Amino acid sequence: MTVMAVMLGGCLGRGAADLTGSLGASQPMSEQEWRSEVQTWEPRYSANPKDRVAILRYARALRALDQHAQAMAILRTAVIHHPNDREVLGAYGRSLMDTGQLKQAEEVLSRAHLPERPDWRILSAQGAVADQLGEHPRAQEFYQAALKINPGDPTIMSNLGLSYALSKRLPEAEQVLGEAGRHPRADKRVRQNLVLVLGLQGKFREAEQVAATDMSPPDAAKAMVQLRQMVSQPNSWDMLRQNGGAPRAATPGRAAVSRAAARAPSADAQNGTN
Repeated sequence: MTVMAVMLGGCLGRGAADLTGSLGASQPMSEQEWRSEVQTWEPRYSANPKDRVAILRYARALRALDQHAQAMAILRTAVIHHPNDREVLGAYGRSLMDTGQLKQAEEVLSRAHLPERPDWRILSAQGAVADQLGEHPRAQEFYQAALKINPGDPTIMSNLGLSYALSKRLPEAEQVLGEAGRHPRADKRVRQNLVLVLGLQGKFREAEQVAATDMSPPDAAKAMVQLRQMVSQPNSWDMLRQNGGAPRAATPGRAAVSRAAARAPSADAQNGTN
């Protein structure tokens, strides 16, 4: 794996699209647990494709396992059956984002909550779409609006930090990601994003110290060698802009920074949402 795949769970995707907080476990789940979720909910969905709980839980598990085309097909049909269900719309918008259908995702997400009753999860998802479209100032406005509703949330903060990084506002990115990493609910992916931002500033000693929080010292040292190689590339900022702003959990095999932007410290996993 590249350093980014090893170090960075990423930020501008799953967490950004934690859309409801109404379903599922509150702690991150393993791949085996997600597969168990598929086994649990697939028969119920097959028996009744209009069952909204089965739809949301089954699609959530499929997305967690990177089976995005199947999840999107399920949610596209669900929107036909539940056209005014904001939770279903939010999940569908997130699925469109997973598969890079950004303009469609933008439109669907705009209908997934009301201006007078904004949902911070939807706002964060809208920010992730804007970041992938390269509209970083607008993305940051979405994240700031989400933080007004849910102050200090590490998922939103991590998204905001990487958005600042995409804008070459690295000191601000470091500050925001450092704050996010100190949050009790922050997981290692937030710290991994901080490692990236420290590396982009040449702060490899500090980056290695942060990496060692979640890695063995030899693995952290190896990650730093790879990170140095990555940031020394003359096109590293082009890579970051082209791929880092792509909150597409559907594309884990894309360039390294795409991983950083594609997988938020999963509020999906933290809150068990779609």
